[in-house]
Amino acid sequence: MTKKHKILTLGDHPLSPSGVGTQTRYFIEGLLKTGRYQVFSLGGAIKHENYNPIKTEEWGDDWVIHPIDGYGTKEAIRGLLRAERPDVLWFMTDPRFWRWLWEIENEIRPLCPMVYHHVWDNYPYPIFNKKYYDSNDHIVTISKVTDDLVRTVSPTVPCTRIGHVVPDVFKPYPEAEVAGFKKGSLSEAVIKDDRVIFFWNNRNARRKQSGSLIYWFKAFLDEVGHDKAVLILHTDPKDVHGQDLEYLIKNLGVDDGQIMLSTQKLDQKTLALIYNMADCTVNISDAEGFGLSTLESLACGTPIIVNMTGGLQEQVTDGKSWFGIGIEPASKAIIGSQDIPMIYEDRAAEKDVVNALTKMFNKTKKQRAAMGKRGRKHVMKNYNFDETMKVWDELIQEVIETHGSWETRKNYKSWRFERIKIAA
Repeated sequence: MTKKHKILTLGDHPLSPSGVGTQTRYFIEGLLKTGRYQVFSLGGAIKHENYNPIKTEEWGDDWVIHPIDGYGTKEAIRGLLRAERPDVLWFMTDPRFWRWLWEIENEIRPLCPMVYHHVWDNYPYPIFNKKYYDSNDHIVTISKVTDDLVRTVSPTVPCTRIGHVVPDVFKPYPEAEVAGFKKGSLSEAVIKDDRVIFFWNNRNARRKQSGSLIYWFKAFLDEVGHDKAVLILHTDPKDVHGQDLEYLIKNLGVDDGQIMLSTQKLDQKTLALIYNMADCTVNISDAEGFGLSTLESLACGTPIIVNMTGGLQEQVTDGKSWFGIGIEPASKAIIGSQDIPMIYEDRAAEKDVVNALTKMFNKTKKQRAAMGKRGRKHVMKNYNFDETMKVWDELIQEVIETHGSWETRKNYKSWRFERIKIAA
């Protein structure tokens, strides 16, 4: 029996609903389906009830998740490295979460290669991150923006662009099934009025602009009529990183069926049916490395309205056809901290968002369906799950072959003191 390659993954908990967690799970499951890998995961970013290792029913010993607060520690990594002797360490999400990991680069890289799945974008390009990027054997980017960023800041590090994916559960469903789901999910008044349904599926976080969207959707309703459209928000209404959405909805006077909250954890099929039920999905984030919800929407054949930032730009159009409406940012805001000295956020303006909502509202069902159909084709061509997993498999195999691990490690020169010769 051929020995399986071991992968150690770090990121959001792969069974959590976050975009990073979801993509981590897809990456792991795609590799496991080949039968050539074992995966050990540090599942972070959320607080756990217990910290016992988790074995998934389908994969057994081939996939073990170690729950941990935050994104891990030096001690946790050191322990797993020695216990499992992975062939590759793969990690994902914003670079600032991994400072401690790069601090022990010279402990890790002599043992196994580091592959960084880079999902974070920034304008202007973050020269201050160069030391982090240079500490990797390979970097994978998710969009044109993130790819240009890494190649500009760290041109000597091997870099491959691989977009996010969605499984086939996100697809158009039969009209009768969608109609039945709609009848069982929405109020009689909404269905009777045949309101245009807008859907927002994101975390309630400041950069996602959840509060602004509620405020601007009310302005849109003031123009077209409060019984003409509905906005469904699938999110946590009281996330500490966002606004109190229930308070906003009530106090803005849009709590009578105009704006509704979906707060329960949903399986993928139910989420896909909501996308099918919706006439349009909205994402007006100030910054978005990729935007998984828009990809899910397009895969279901539902058009999108997006702020033209980050990876959202290449989802709404391929340069020839449009799969929704793109809003050009009205301004940029410089935010930052001591660790991130300068980063831009693309800010949409109220009038442009209201205008985009109105344009989509005024389109016929046939016109919206045509946009969604083009979007579905775009996803199948550029973000196909099976094809993308083949690319990941080939990349990991190439990294293992090129760099080796442990006794076979190569292409990495450990830091050491140099003998200084003093001239007589």
